[in-house]
Amino acid sequence: MTWYFLLLALVGAERLAELGMARRNAAWSLSRGGREYGRAHYPAIVALHVALLAGCAAEAVHRPFLPALGWPALALVVAAQGLRWWCVLSLGPRWNTRVIVVPGLPLVAAGPYRLLRHPNYAAVVLEGVALPLVHSAWVTALAFTVCNALLLRVRIRCENSALTYARTADPLLGLVR
Repeated sequence: MTWYFLLLALVGAERLAELGMARRNAAWSLSRGGREYGRAHYPAIVALHVALLAGCAAEAVHRPFLPALGWPALALVVAAQGLRWWCVLSLGPRWNTRVIVVPGLPLVAAGPYRLLRHPNYAAVVLEGVALPLVHSAWVTALAFTVCNALLLRVRIRCENSALTYARTADPLLGLVR
């Protein structure tokens, strides 16, 4: 059980590092005329990710480690982290936990973005299922998956709209062409 709590602590520390990077990247984007979209749903996303870690810890106390489930789930968690950081590196200073679009910058078509439109969300989905299942926390995996699906519907619509608007708007006049 101790090693699972260590894993959760490492994922939590990684999330805190992401937030620090996101703040720096937000400042970079905003200094270049970036505009934030979807502020209203962002607190729900943060709360859901905190709840994932808390749910994993709370439920794991009552669940056994099942090697046939836990080890493959751990491999998926590692794969999800790899995909997430591939996204971060591919986007560079444009990566963020918020939806901030800098007018005039083209869409990134490198790294995993060559293959998927929203690969970071694929990583979130994979991790949200796998991390709880490392220690048989199936209720947390199910609850996170349902809530995350609802939030991702909102988030992806917001992001797609923001990117479409940024490509069609004249940033100097604020007019849609």
